[in-house]
This record gives sequence, C-alpha cells and structure tokens, in this order.
Amino acid sequence: MFCKNDSKSYREILPGIGMKAVVYGENTLMTEFSLKGGSVLPAHNHIHEQTGYLISGKILLTIGEETFEVEPGDSWSVPGSVTHSAEILENSIAVEVFSPRREEYMEQ
Repeated sequence: MFCKNDSKSYREILPGIGMKAVVYGENTLMTEFSLKGGSVLPAHNHIHEQTGYLISGKILLTIGEETFEVEPGDSWSVPGSVTHSAEILENSIAVEVFSPRREEYMEQ
C-alpha cells in the first residue's frame, strides 16, 4: 500500500492534540500528530505497542517511571499496556506507529 501526502486535516483527539492516520497495514498503523505547546496528554495505557519519532518541537515524555525530554530526531518505544503521558513544551510534530493497528484512529 502506498499513501501520497495530501492536505488531510488533523482530527483533534484532545485539546491541542491533533492526529491523522497516514498509512496502515494488516498489523500496523502510522499516524502523524500535531501537538500544541502547553497541551498535555494525560497518563494512559493501551494494548498497542507504540513507536515514535519527533520531527519538530519539544516534548516531555514519561514512559512507566522514566521521563525524557524529547527533541527533534529523538525516538521512543512504549510497550503495550505500559502507562505513558506527555507534556508538550513547544509546538511539535511527531510520527508514531501502533501495533496492532488502532482501529479507532483509522479514517472510515
């Protein structure tokens, strides 16, 4: 499957946090997140393994008991069912892959 970049807008999933599904396969889903400085992703967990890469901006990411200041070019992996949260320090763009794919994030 190939997916050309288009002008799809982000869908706001939390205040200041927008996402769009970029491409998916049978077992994975790639998403792009637009994160507004000052917004917060509250602590949560899910069954999905989540691997990410920060394209721009700066975030404070907590995975389990560890907290990291993430800058452009940094990456992370959150095992399934591990609690994680983020404080968005600057306007940011991140790409994340979920496995298994998150059906609720896929555009219908």
